[in-house]
Amino acid sequence: MENYVHTHECHGHKISIIVNRTHAILHSIAILFLIHYRLSFFFQHPPNITIPTLPWLLIFVSELLLYLAWLFAQSHRWRPVYRTVFPERLPADDKLPAIDIFICTADPNKEPSVEVMNTVISAMALDYPPEKLHVYVSDDAGSDATLRCMKEAWNFARYWVPFCRKYGLVTACPDVYFSSSEDGFKGSSEFKAERKKMEEKYEILKQRIRRIVQEYHRDVTVNNKLDHSSIIEVINEYHKEKDEVKIPVLVYVSREKRPSRRHNFKAGALNVLLRVSATISNSPYILVLDCDMHCNDPTSARQAMCYYCDPQTSQSIAFVQFPQTFRNISEDDIYDSQLRFVFKIQWHGFDGAGGPTISGTNFYIKREALLGSFSKQQDLMALKRSFGPSNDFIKTLVEDYKPCFIEDGESSRMLLEHANVLASCSYEDQTTWGTKVGFLYFCVLEDYFTGFTLHRKGWKSVYLYPKRLQFLGTATTNFNEASIQWTRWVSGLTSVAISRFCPLICGPLKMSLVHLMCYLEVACMPLLYCLSIWGFALIPQLCLFNGIPLYPKISDSNFNIFSIIFISAISKSLYEVVTTGDQFRVWKNEWRIWMVRCVTCYTYGSLDAILDKLGIKEASFLPTNKVTDDEQVKLYEMGIFDFRAATMFLAPLVTVILVNFAAFVGAVFKALVVDDNGDRYWEKMFGQMFLSFYILVSNYAIIEGMIIRKDKASIPLSATLWSVVFSVFILLIGSVILC
Repeated sequence: MENYVHTHECHGHKISIIVNRTHAILHSIAILFLIHYRLSFFFQHPPNITIPTLPWLLIFVSELLLYLAWLFAQSHRWRPVYRTVFPERLPADDKLPAIDIFICTADPNKEPSVEVMNTVISAMALDYPPEKLHVYVSDDAGSDATLRCMKEAWNFARYWVPFCRKYGLVTACPDVYFSSSEDGFKGSSEFKAERKKMEEKYEILKQRIRRIVQEYHRDVTVNNKLDHSSIIEVINEYHKEKDEVKIPVLVYVSREKRPSRRHNFKAGALNVLLRVSATISNSPYILVLDCDMHCNDPTSARQAMCYYCDPQTSQSIAFVQFPQTFRNISEDDIYDSQLRFVFKIQWHGFDGAGGPTISGTNFYIKREALLGSFSKQQDLMALKRSFGPSNDFIKTLVEDYKPCFIEDGESSRMLLEHANVLASCSYEDQTTWGTKVGFLYFCVLEDYFTGFTLHRKGWKSVYLYPKRLQFLGTATTNFNEASIQWTRWVSGLTSVAISRFCPLICGPLKMSLVHLMCYLEVACMPLLYCLSIWGFALIPQLCLFNGIPLYPKISDSNFNIFSIIFISAISKSLYEVVTTGDQFRVWKNEWRIWMVRCVTCYTYGSLDAILDKLGIKEASFLPTNKVTDDEQVKLYEMGIFDFRAATMFLAPLVTVILVNFAAFVGAVFKALVVDDNGDRYWEKMFGQMFLSFYILVSNYAIIEGMIIRKDKASIPLSATLWSVVFSVFILLIGSVILC
């Protein structure tokens, strides 16, 4: 160990740790005083109780649920860490391990082919020995257009990859490179000439891809994306020209899909790639990318290898997670598409507790962590029961198997025939794929559950957030798609929270208590927040509407407890926004979208998971639409909500606003006109009036979309009318039940 050279460092942020822990202690003390205040109500002598018990109990339960969610969230703030890597200290290129790159696409109608091919090309241009890179594209739609586009992309990559390596480009994605001002050899006429030729080739590539897609849309006989056979093709297999510079192998994989078979969403596609890639390249490490998440910096592979090539961490690290970052985020980011809190706050704390969970994309993972490690003496039949009947695949597990793809007709034909068997929808029957090996199928959010299971087995993970963003994707820029995406995520998380795999029930095997709480917070957060926020959005307002106080008078010393808790929560969130380099408007937008999600996405996603658990309906999975609309993008960049969304997302929002508006206006009217002693009424009901006013002000964009705006993206009259009916019903029924 005398000659050992560190390839990475990890350090905690002392100021953040001190601030977080001090705030947690002080906030907890205030919460304990609040609990004491609420509980003391139930021990009063009956003649002294003038407030109905039910609303008091309901708001107390809402407060407890919210504080429970807050308590779990402190696990992410307990010890945030930050990491630095030193790729220049890695061994020589010939000693670096091979990497398989998995790129998943599911619907050519929702995922623009030009964008998908940019991701493929950028992956092929990673700064890594090309003979040790193998790119696999999973096309769940079985689209002939995607296959043809990949062939065009590979032909372009034959010129693009050498160009990137020759001039050391730091932007590997051609679309981003040609739309930016990056100009590496400015004074070199040779470079300028080659750059111009390359840009012309790229324009030709885009034209060809768009023509292929247009032909695909015109062809009524295109394959059914839910019913097609498996197709596997090595794109550069029969290329006759000898390229001076090697480029990575590119493989098209479309698994078999039948309407009568469960296809297990993205996890099923990844497991097919695991098996197919094992017979072609069998690289020990895998990079997983979404089809819209291109490699913005070609050094990510070397940065990840700083952990896998380090003898002190190579045996324990299952995956290296990079953040999800996006290139189309506006200054306001009204839908919080950048997920600032998750990737700038939460995941650093997750890392300090034992490692983050898998985030769906942008992670390098060890194949052994997903499949296990086996010796040559392993029972063959036991392996077949677990991994399926393929002897070719079993070889990749029990031996130091190094497949060598021979580019002749017969050898490659036989290999691809075996690979097609591995991609069939019946191959996993009577095996442990998705339950014990590979990416797990338990819920639609395979990344969270797979990461949790790996950590329970004793594996670790790390979170890398370099100064230069390694991966850039395309975020959703309209309210409807953002809501659908969050509803899907919430459904997956809630499925875990209400199952036997809930972190609280399942319990740790080799996890710390803080690490377990991190997982528990992520899983339970949607359910806790939607229940508590619905309570805060309706119960105090219904009581305000009927003159029932739920909070102390301003003159009462107990009022200070609620004031301190509110100011403490607001101040801490604002502090976190400022320390991550963002501005006040980011804080304002995040609070608003959090409330919006609680009453829409969190509610529907949790309900979706509960109904699935009860067997009433199957959990839904809708791919996010990445096709951009110029009008929607313009509204997003201007910071204006686009309310052209399903009524199911609009009605709850408008209903909450109408109930709060009715309660607040009614209270003001009573204080100014009806009540003879208005000052006492203000003092008694100030807490609830302030809460309603705060909700209305925070969600002014909804009021604007409902009343002021008259454009196509405003809230439709039908959604408002439905909400009026719901609001009246809630006010009437609530008044009868609570009072």
